[in-house]
Amino acid sequence: MAFILTYKPFGERSVLVEWPALIDETILKDIIAFKSVIEENKIKSIVELKTAYNSLLISYNLICRNFENEINWLKNTYKSVKLNDDRLSVLWKIPVCYDAVFGIDLEVISVEKKLSKEAIIKRHTQAVYTVYFIGFLPGFLYLGGLDEALYMSRKSTPRLQIEKGAVAIGGNQTGVYPMSSPGGWNIIGNSPIAFFNPNLEQPCFAKPGDRIVFEPITLKGYKGIKALVEAGMYQIESEVLYG
Repeated sequence: MAFILTYKPFGERSVLVEWPALIDETILKDIIAFKSVIEENKIKSIVELKTAYNSLLISYNLICRNFENEINWLKNTYKSVKLNDDRLSVLWKIPVCYDAVFGIDLEVISVEKKLSKEAIIKRHTQAVYTVYFIGFLPGFLYLGGLDEALYMSRKSTPRLQIEKGAVAIGGNQTGVYPMSSPGGWNIIGNSPIAFFNPNLEQPCFAKPGDRIVFEPITLKGYKGIKALVEAGMYQIESEVLYG
């Protein structure tokens, strides 16, 4: 399925390509496929390709003197894109502790949604999430697939400091803060694993198109995994998927 895309200059050295404004897996696959085709052409002037929910940003090493030529090349390249349902992806199994010491907004969500805390946790851990893109903070995974019953508006006044590893809900999304930062999402738990390590060749283990499941652990289990992570001895459980 080919989409009608829009192409426009973005600053002096980039072109922004946009798909329909939807959070949709078919669009995600199309974006990833287009990105792959561009990468296969090995254009030396292209220095970075960034994806988002419904866009691809192509950045060049020099100021673009002729955006029309660049856009025409991109349009012609897109014609050769084919969705590949056999593409490899990875399902990552992320341990999360939903203990009250971490789930500081579980009570608020429980009252708002008229669901018990146990029901919230069950719904959150039963879903299989799709990684759409990585942004806002290095290693922050934007995930689609949250149960509609858990949709929760962001806080009107963001917290000045959210703990590293905080698992949160913001609107129709869920995610994990890879480092301490301000934030306005609703905190329901914490994961002891590292989502970003600049010392690794691939600083973030996941990529767009991968899947995530959250697996509940006890506070004791959390402390045990965190000790292994800090010692560099923890391996995230995962499995390879097709399609």
